[in-house]
Amino acid sequence: MRSITFNRPWATWALSSLLVLGTLGLMTGCTPSSPTDSEQKPATGETKPTEGKTISVGIVFDSGGLGDKSFNDSAWRGIQKAETEFGIKVSKVESKEEKDYETNLAAMADDGNDLVIAVGLNQGKALEKVAPMYPDTKFAIVDGTVDAPNVRMLKFKEEEGSYLVGFLAGKMTKTGKVGFVGGQELDLIKKFEYGFAAGVNAANPQAELLPAKYIGSWDNIDEAKIAANVLFDSGADIVYHAAGRAGLGVIRAAKDRNLFAIGVDSDQDGEAPGNVLTSMIKNVDEAVYSTIKDMVDGKFESGEKIYDVAQNGVGISELTHTRDKVGPDLLAEIMAVKQAIADGTTKVPATKAEFDAMK
Repeated sequence: MRSITFNRPWATWALSSLLVLGTLGLMTGCTPSSPTDSEQKPATGETKPTEGKTISVGIVFDSGGLGDKSFNDSAWRGIQKAETEFGIKVSKVESKEEKDYETNLAAMADDGNDLVIAVGLNQGKALEKVAPMYPDTKFAIVDGTVDAPNVRMLKFKEEEGSYLVGFLAGKMTKTGKVGFVGGQELDLIKKFEYGFAAGVNAANPQAELLPAKYIGSWDNIDEAKIAANVLFDSGADIVYHAAGRAGLGVIRAAKDRNLFAIGVDSDQDGEAPGNVLTSMIKNVDEAVYSTIKDMVDGKFESGEKIYDVAQNGVGISELTHTRDKVGPDLLAEIMAVKQAIADGTTKVPATKAEFDAMK
């Protein structure tokens, strides 16, 4: 496995013209009536089965990087699973700043990777520039929107998983107040906020969701801890975070106060056993793994792939350290709520407008 730990300039991409010879009928294996790949799947970027070829995969991490115990780490687990099962070649690079995205994505394509995975919607603008320059390279982006024939968009219904942990928070709060800490204030993170709020209200209409705190960062642990403490000081006894690595500060604040945090993306229950009530699981690892599997099987297609509660794309942790506090009756109720979301009986809001319309 190669790890790229620096950013290098990338070569410009150039087109070259091929001379069409009049001796095609003499070429071994040519069948003039057979369609080309583009004729078979002009808009989806579908691949052919690899037939023994080793797939090379490059992954470009968002800020926060490996070790965030959340979003980036989840994507990396998917890579590792695919490496073990399919013997793929892997290259990785961590982006320190936004300006690194374009350089890193292009470097991965220049290095000959068959598939390049961009982790995080902040890489969207960079990928919009890079993907057309490498039409023979397949790309996938987690959370971002890049409509191109060689890009797959891995999307999640974060609001549904957030509803589940919100429902649990509404049932478990003793003060009747809960809080939310977000990283960057984006439409994506609003899905976490309003799904959580809807779950709290469904479980406990008298509960108060304190004004959300956004810290403008995915990796500032200290700022997230300060924000959580403000919410705890205001009476919250449970605080949910959607802040990447920074959210570890929320967990640390909960541990210091012997109150509850709710983790996100990965199972963070073990970060402070007994003080992380649960985690909203976002199975980025499975989305990444299945994308690589599709490459190996020749089934890669561009466009949106949406992962929701019904597909187990989002959900709730096993509550390894708090199951006894929650109790079997509430656990059963949570599973019933999950089923209602999966079968469409319960509609979960993803925006403030949708949330307000439910009141």
